[in-house]
Amino acid sequence: MATRLVQIHMKAGDDAAVGRFWAQALGWGVSSEGPGVTNLEPEGFVYPDPAAVCIDVVRDPKPKTVKNRVHVDLATTSTAHQADLVARLQGLGATPADLGQGDVPWTVLADPEGNEFCVLEPREIYRDTGPIAAVVVDCADPRAMARFWGEAMDWTLHKVTDDQAVLRSAKGVGPYLEFFRTPDVKTVWNRVHLDLRPYPGDDQPAEVARLRALGATDIDIGQGDVPWTVLADPEGNEFCVLTPL
Repeated sequence: MATRLVQIHMKAGDDAAVGRFWAQALGWGVSSEGPGVTNLEPEGFVYPDPAAVCIDVVRDPKPKTVKNRVHVDLATTSTAHQADLVARLQGLGATPADLGQGDVPWTVLADPEGNEFCVLEPREIYRDTGPIAAVVVDCADPRAMARFWGEAMDWTLHKVTDDQAVLRSAKGVGPYLEFFRTPDVKTVWNRVHLDLRPYPGDDQPAEVARLRALGATDIDIGQGDVPWTVLADPEGNEFCVLTPL
């Protein structure tokens, strides 16, 4: 059995407005599975497919209070493309964000509700990822995250050091999942988290039990009676195990 990363879940006070921003930023389409939920995926995309990690923007009235521990990095193909993309995103409502990054070749921005993201300088590794180069998660121990997430999903571990762990779909397509060591301590539940989905024919409760055996723990974020299961990884990062599809 195995799971795969199919989407990121992003809280927003105004899901429609934040959804429009990200749809325009990525060149993706917009749909909705119900009130308060804005779904984003590439045009013509057949969900789920490792070629893209989709985004669900979900309405939540609670305001953002700390830096997100999960963010996306956007890919560019040239320095001119990077500059043009930054300008276009600011025209859409993004604002510069100072996270103490100093003099770096990438640009840190925040979306209209303050969700941080990076516009990377061109890098060969991200030439074929699509608009999202990587989904990035802050952590204290990248090696421990590599062990857990490498077993939790059927993605391939490409790199692991004391400072970084890098995974990607075993099919070699779509964005990377990267864990970076940071000194920040997690203090609140993550407004942006990962959603995993078992494969068709797999058993969701059995998959959840397997993840618990790997070190995941049950967590209550007020989800109530829902068909998915909310867990936390060994560093407390919330994630959801959806029904097989």
